[in-house]
Amino acid sequence: MNVNVRQNDISHIVHADKEHVWHHLTQHSKFDTVDPLIIVEGEGMRVWNQTGREHLDAVSGGVWTVNVGYGRERIANAVRDQLVKMNFFGGSMGTIPGAMFAERLLEKMPGMKRVYYSNSGSEANEKAYKIVRQIAHNRSGGKKHKILYRERDYHGTTITALSSGGQDERKAQYGPYTPGFVEVPHCLEYRAQFDTDEEYGIAAANAIEEVILREGADTVGGLILEPVTAGGGVIVPPEHYWPRVQEICRKHDVLLIIDEVVCGMGRTGTWFGYQHYGVEPDMVTMAKGVASGYAAISCTVTTERVFDLFRANPDDPMSYFRDISTFGGCTAGPAAALENMSILEEENLLENCTEMGNYALERLEWLKSRHDMIGDVRGKGLFLGAELVADRETKEAVHESVTHTVVAHCFAQDAVIIGATNRSLAGLNNTLCLSPALICTKDDIDEIITSVDGALKAVAAV
Repeated sequence: MNVNVRQNDISHIVHADKEHVWHHLTQHSKFDTVDPLIIVEGEGMRVWNQTGREHLDAVSGGVWTVNVGYGRERIANAVRDQLVKMNFFGGSMGTIPGAMFAERLLEKMPGMKRVYYSNSGSEANEKAYKIVRQIAHNRSGGKKHKILYRERDYHGTTITALSSGGQDERKAQYGPYTPGFVEVPHCLEYRAQFDTDEEYGIAAANAIEEVILREGADTVGGLILEPVTAGGGVIVPPEHYWPRVQEICRKHDVLLIIDEVVCGMGRTGTWFGYQHYGVEPDMVTMAKGVASGYAAISCTVTTERVFDLFRANPDDPMSYFRDISTFGGCTAGPAAALENMSILEEENLLENCTEMGNYALERLEWLKSRHDMIGDVRGKGLFLGAELVADRETKEAVHESVTHTVVAHCFAQDAVIIGATNRSLAGLNNTLCLSPALICTKDDIDEIITSVDGALKAVAAV
């Protein structure tokens, strides 16, 4: 058990939080009897709560964000210096860090050419949808407006982003949804949906084409996919899936949007997840790890071909992209992102991500050999999942309460913070999620695995 503590008397802060803050993804009735946890301090892979207890963070800020770890003074200093000089101007004007980061970002993204700034992953995806819709209006009288999304994928929390979300529990009770979004099947071979003699990756991709043909290719303008599905169960696509998806999009003139909000900035061992698969997207969205949580920033990145469609008719006052994001004009985001990228490069964190990711996957396989409750382990880089089952033969999922008991045990007994699918898929909130910062070491991974091992033993013994 981790007993390293730092004393922090902030009882008045805890009271204010309990009385006034509405926490994300939280049923607040529990705070009738217990205090909310306040994360007071962070350094490297570790965070401290209001009681002074130290935790090993295996989820990079809870939601796959703090890629370079906590306490990076050089990022904070860069943001401070930039804010004193120029903090904000609406995105119709340029800024120095905005121009500099766009240039450096695009060096990592061959084939991409333009960067549109906003402030969250949800908003970055909304911009992509608006681009598809405006192109459809100008080229097909609005007919080619439909946008396909994949079962289990998640693209954000606004009503339209939820309309493109493949997680029914996240969407529940928030309808009616924005029309024109159509679901395609997921690609998780462990829970195969297709009885086919084809390679599963090909079959899963062909299922997308079946939806396009059913809807009418002349009505489908875009397809949005995560390169590796995140909150829907950490799903690494089967071999040959992505090349076939690319082929289908080109065949039917469908813009391919890749949501890199989680996978971007090194999480899978390459700058972007799609770069593992030789894909050439039309648009890429990103947030989270772009600045590792040191400032709010998101980007919608497009090819020059897409961008040029909004310059084709300068005499038409409605032809340009008539969108604005207020906080896309903040300079803190790109200033932080520049330093974040430099850290990733200088400390060889993409290489470390690949090495430590391979090691972590080996350790998860070791866990699987010890615990029948683990039905499948999967992942790419430091983006990993272990799916828990009641029966390996039938693949019956454990009840979500079991999954969350494992998470709670790691937290309470070992002060290790791990994640799990949460209010995503009815009956399938059964995947443990690990996404430690890209600075993690083998010792960190061993501590995480040892904690999960103990939690699975404890749960099995009940």
